Amino acid sequence: MAQPDLKYQFSRLNIAEKLIAINVLVFIVNALVPFLLGIPKNSIVQWFELPNDIVDVAFQPWSIVTYSFFHGGIGHLFWNMLMIYFVGKIFLNLFDTKRFLNVYILGVILGGLFFVLGYNIFPAFFNTNAYLIGASAGASAVLIFICTYLPNQEVRIIFFNVKLWMVGAAVVLSDLVQLPISNSGGHLAHLGGAFLGYLYASQLLKGNDIGSGFSRFMDSIANLFKGSKKKAPMKTVYKNKKTSSSVSSTDDYDKKTHQKKIDAILDKISKSGYESLSKVEKDFLFKAGKES
Repeated sequence: MAQPDLKYQFSRLNIAEKLIAINVLVFIVNALVPFLLGIPKNSIVQWFELPNDIVDVAFQPWSIVTYSFFHGGIGHLFWNMLMIYFVGKIFLNLFDTKRFLNVYILGVILGGLFFVLGYNIFPAFFNTNAYLIGASAGASAVLIFICTYLPNQEVRIIFFNVKLWMVGAAVVLSDLVQLPISNSGGHLAHLGGAFLGYLYASQLLKGNDIGSGFSRFMDSIANLFKGSKKKAPMKTVYKNKKTSSSVSSTDDYDKKTHQKKIDAILDKISKSGYESLSKVEKDFLFKAGKES
């Protein structure tokens, strides 16, 4: 009885919350299984962490994404999940699930590439054996995307209101300052994710969605799995062509009108900030985000 209930509860989560749930589950499994079986702690993570050696990456290509689901400790996990939760709430009030995944996964990939290339280009990292884990690059990508898309939007931090561009600038500056001090690989990945978030948002403001190709690629993979499912027996159904055509055209009109309203609100936000919206517009945007 518990299994269907858990499945139902998971399905009700938004994409940011689902990512958090998956990361927490992976953390628990990665900690418990080696302990219970009496095997080395890195028995699981070694297959999914991202190595800094290009040859090793070639033999473990999936690690350019899978490294983001593993964390080095509770503190590492907690802060990354906290950022994903809060930034995800803002993001999903403006955009749909697909765009969130585009920014997040592309941020993870570019963060991983920054890490690998950095360790193979800069002499400071030569003769160093390092591995990358953590969702920070994806979280940084989503954060900097929002900071770039809504630079003048104010958020409250403890006792003060600050603009989002200031938050983004502080995060990037912090990574640059800490790069030569400690966790250099992690900071390289953060900067890679931040760069992706900035590039994606700045291009989107110009009307270019740089993640559309990646989105189509992900859709094609999803369709492969759908196609492998057992098809239901074919059945002939007779429809009233006139009625069907009328319903279809009405649905298309409603969808186009709905999307135009969303686009107009997003345009208003990009020009005047989120606070310029009326309560009705904010509610509409929030519902649209939930429906997607």
